[in-house]
Amino acid sequence: MSGHSKWATTKHKKAVIDAKRGKMFAKLIKNVEVAARTGGGDPAGNPTLYDAIQKAKKSSVPNDNIDRAVKRGSGLEAGGADYQTIMYEGYGPNGVALLIECLTDNRNRAATEVRTALTRNGGSFADAGSVSYMFTRKGVVIVPKAGLSEDDVLLAVLDAGAEEVNDLGEAYEVVSEPTDLVPVRTALQDAGIDYESAESSLVPSVNVPLDEEGARKIFKLIDVLEDCDDVQNVYANFDVSDEVMQLIDA
Repeated sequence: MSGHSKWATTKHKKAVIDAKRGKMFAKLIKNVEVAARTGGGDPAGNPTLYDAIQKAKKSSVPNDNIDRAVKRGSGLEAGGADYQTIMYEGYGPNGVALLIECLTDNRNRAATEVRTALTRNGGSFADAGSVSYMFTRKGVVIVPKAGLSEDDVLLAVLDAGAEEVNDLGEAYEVVSEPTDLVPVRTALQDAGIDYESAESSLVPSVNVPLDEEGARKIFKLIDVLEDCDDVQNVYANFDVSDEVMQLIDA
């Protein structure tokens, strides 16, 4: 997970300042709306909504946009779409396994977008179940380092159910069972430790190490997939060393 998380965290920071900002905002707003529809519009009683709102705020989504999304999702304002979650399975270059999570109001459009992105960038669809067994649902909290040591984070979350803390370079990744996500996030807050995001994620059991060429190919494919309006998350089982990341960032 660490290699993928490290890249995703770095990419997220860059996305905030580039042309994809608007598209990222739209996806974060969609998450808020669906969370409100599923569990109600009160963040205090809906942890998924709370985390979706926090993630949107930390990505500088305007509060008015967030409030309207909560109202649409909870039925207090008209205009909400009937979004469905669909998970597609596939393979990328070098045999990297992919799970592509879509949130869409048009299944045919989503399938076409994903298929086109895969086939044009060295990937392919996989049969249902042939990839998903390699991933496990986990709670993942990303904590900016900000002068914190790994021990500082570990001590804060150990009794809350955290399984491991991974060093991603500029941040720490706290992994737990999905049911322990809220206690872990709360433990960090109680310890006065700020976090970047807290969400349910899919973590691979086996990683495929990639060289520079392989990494560039899979990064391009994931960029194209994430650029699709209906794609919310892309999970992959690649691992890229610090040395390779430095070559790509150079």
